[in-house]
Order: sequence, then C-alpha cells, then structure tokens
Amino acid sequence: MIPFEHIDASWTLFLDRDGVINVEKEDSYIFHYGEFVFYEGVTEALRHCAAVFGHIVVVTNQRGVGKGMMTAADLRDIHEKMTAAIELAGGRISRIYYADSLDNAHPLRKPQPGMALAAQQDLPGIDLTRSVMVGNNLSDMEFGRNAGMYTVFLSTTNPDQPLPHPSIDLAFNSLADFAKHLH
Repeated sequence: MIPFEHIDASWTLFLDRDGVINVEKEDSYIFHYGEFVFYEGVTEALRHCAAVFGHIVVVTNQRGVGKGMMTAADLRDIHEKMTAAIELAGGRISRIYYADSLDNAHPLRKPQPGMALAAQQDLPGIDLTRSVMVGNNLSDMEFGRNAGMYTVFLSTTNPDQPLPHPSIDLAFNSLADFAKHLH
C-alpha cells in the first residue's frame, strides 16, 4: 500500500501520458497538439502533485514515431505545448521520456524499466523505492513493478480491469481523483 502520509519532495511521480494526462485516441496516436485534449482536472491535479513530489516524470510508449506515422519533432512539439499548459496552471514536468521502438522487448519500452533507470541517472535524488507510477494499462503497472515503484492504476480507458490485481497497489478513476488523496 502506498504510504501517502510519508510522500514528500523526496518522492518521484512517474506518469504515463495517453489515457492519464490526455484523452487517448482509440486505436491510433496523437499526431499533433491539435488532437491533444487534457482530461478534466488534470492541470489542477498536476499543480497539486508538483507541490508534493520532488520530480514528476512522464514515461510514454510512442510507437507512432517508430512506425514513421509522425516525427520525433512532432512529438517534441506536443510535449512542449503540453508542458507549457501544465506550467501555466502552476504544475511542472521534470522530464519526459518516450520509447518509439516497435520491439516489445526493447529496454526502454514499457513494461521494461529502462525509462525509469534513465530518469534515475538524469535527475538527482530519484529513489525508485520512493516513487509512484500512475498509468492506465497493465504494462504501466508492470513497468512500475519492474522498477521497484508503487503502482496506481487509472480506470480511464480500462474500466473493466479486475481488481485486486498483483501489479496494482491502488486504483482511481482519474489523475484528479489520485491527486485528491495526496496530503
């Protein structure tokens, strides 16, 4: 169980993007910022999370880049505009990592822990045992487990996920609901 009463600036929040921060495009990808839609309450939730967590890191599988359906520059533009909107609302994103590989076994692709290990190298003070992974798929939960983190499942895109589940510590309906449980 996540020790909410002990979460402070020494903790890191890892977030998946599609289905957590923004509305996921069913059976496709977000190709440009014009298609990017924040879930209701997310920017406010991230403002609250920024007041609690030392780092907030986005970790996202982005096969659309690997398939050549969009460029790394397209993805960077989406992330820059997303981050600017979050900062405008008083939140912050410390770093964004993405895996564009088509190979499910690639070390950076979730559920492998490569993006968490990269964040730990790049950002001082990240202790993966004092980290929470929030995602909307079991691969996000397995990523968190593989990296030694606590896991929070959001039912935004998978409302029928059976619970309890060995890879899920807690479940909420949305990132906004999760943020309400932080002190």
